[in-house]
Amino acid sequence: MTSEEIRSKFLEYFKSRGHAIVPSSSLVPTDPSVLLTTAGMQQFKPYFTGELDPDKDFSSLSTASIQKCVRTDDIDEVGDSTHLTFFEMLGNFSFGGYFKKEAIAFAHEFITKELDLPISYVTIFEGSHGVPKDTESKEIWKSLGVTDIREEGIGDVFWGPTGTSGPCGPTTEIYCRNAEGVDVEIWNIVFNQFFFEGSREELISGKKPEALKPLDTPGIDTGAGFERLVTIKQGVVSPYETDIFRETFAKIEEFSQGIKPQVARIFADHFRASVFLIADGVRPSNKEAGYIVRRLIRRMLAHKVTHDIHGDIFTALFPIISQKFGMYYPEVKDPEILHVLQEESAKFELAVVTGIGELKRLSATSHQLSASQAFMISSTYGLNFELMREIAPEATRGVTQEAFEAEFKQHQEISRAGMEKKFGGHGLLLDTGELKAKDEEELKIVTRLHTATHLMQAALRKVLGDEVRQAGSDITAERTRFDFQFGRKVTADELAKVEGLVNEVVSQDLPMQYQEMSKQEAVQTGALHFFIDRYPETVKVYYAGHSLDSAFSKEFCGGPHVTHTGEIGKFRIKKESSVGTGVRRIKAVVE
Repeated sequence: MTSEEIRSKFLEYFKSRGHAIVPSSSLVPTDPSVLLTTAGMQQFKPYFTGELDPDKDFSSLSTASIQKCVRTDDIDEVGDSTHLTFFEMLGNFSFGGYFKKEAIAFAHEFITKELDLPISYVTIFEGSHGVPKDTESKEIWKSLGVTDIREEGIGDVFWGPTGTSGPCGPTTEIYCRNAEGVDVEIWNIVFNQFFFEGSREELISGKKPEALKPLDTPGIDTGAGFERLVTIKQGVVSPYETDIFRETFAKIEEFSQGIKPQVARIFADHFRASVFLIADGVRPSNKEAGYIVRRLIRRMLAHKVTHDIHGDIFTALFPIISQKFGMYYPEVKDPEILHVLQEESAKFELAVVTGIGELKRLSATSHQLSASQAFMISSTYGLNFELMREIAPEATRGVTQEAFEAEFKQHQEISRAGMEKKFGGHGLLLDTGELKAKDEEELKIVTRLHTATHLMQAALRKVLGDEVRQAGSDITAERTRFDFQFGRKVTADELAKVEGLVNEVVSQDLPMQYQEMSKQEAVQTGALHFFIDRYPETVKVYYAGHSLDSAFSKEFCGGPHVTHTGEIGKFRIKKESSVGTGVRRIKAVVE
């Protein structure tokens, strides 16, 4: 059975059983508590919590999807026979339509009848943290003829929330045997009975028992790893041996006869993941999701140089990915994806070549690098420490992660001291990292510029769309410098519209106010926020307007701000430019 046949069989099976088929959501989630989409249930989170109505949106209380996902915790492990960065999740979901009996029966029938695979054993929740043992699931499995039923604890079979809070509950897992005779988990059914206000780690630790509350309507959330399922059905040991990767590996082999399997797997996984991320609008940068793409591309380039792989391998691989996945994900056919990959490759391949050369030169001289040498190479040539350890393990053996980070902190302190010297050597009255002022007079100016920056970001999103996301800012008494994610040059007409919108709000002399609330409440207001994990549990939302609901702009922020927008003065954009692929920069002043 081919991978395409397994995909189709899954969707047809659940469609015939009353499920609405929902397309995969983007890898860039609307859920602000997570960086990337890592599970099939993320797009359905509002339906489990009751915020949205599935019957209204899908004409059904039950859905099924094949969701594209990216997980980045194990990027450095990719190269072995199991780890993947990009993967697909098969899932069926119910929001009050059915519960344990039907969900278990569906999974059992699909695996044993549709795929003709024997089940080795299943797991159920043994009970803890005030939640009783799942005897109901145990009895259902018994009625279906499954006798090997194993009880496990909250760390294994109790699904925690995605991000900082969300639906959760006990699970039952299904294991099948692979070609090596090893039992592998292929299907997980989550019984979403609770909502937890906190992270999965806090849930498992039991430190916040009061944060676990029953959901009004229990639901079903299942996940079956597509690549794992294909691996077992096709009778091979690794997903890299399935038809999902077969053509990709053949093409990689053409570029380097006898290439090491580890390196071929890195190219196969990282290239596929990069294509899908770029297809969903992520552009290489040094921030958030953009950094993930850049890291994947640089790791491929480093191995291309290290293993002497010649030719434009990206151009050769792109049509294979487009053809293999384009039927289900048409966005991967966009030729702009290859352009982004080639541009990023051209930009950094020389730096990678030079950096690896420097790494070899220094290691040949001193055999082992010092932490300061490692940091110098990393900061100069863009090779992160994990990648340096991978391509030069002997040379970096004596450098610990702690020592490398200590060098980074020392570099920050030196840079900060240089900034203070720039402001007269007397220190700074204000230095938040974003805002800098040496005296009361400069403080007044940067406060006006700070509020203007909030208005400018809101105006950019109104003119250019929600693709605009802050990538950094720096505000001094001379100007505001604002970096943002956007895939092209902003036209003069668009800049004029942005400038006009800001000055219109200034002329309205709107009050600049803030409300203090929990982070979760703040997210629900629609306030802009970036690097969500860096905020405390209680935040301030600053907004320009008479109410939070009707505000022109609203953001998580600590201040300082003007009291009314009229205090800003005339806002003027001085320059717009590129600072990297997919990242633009605006410099502006107030007069």
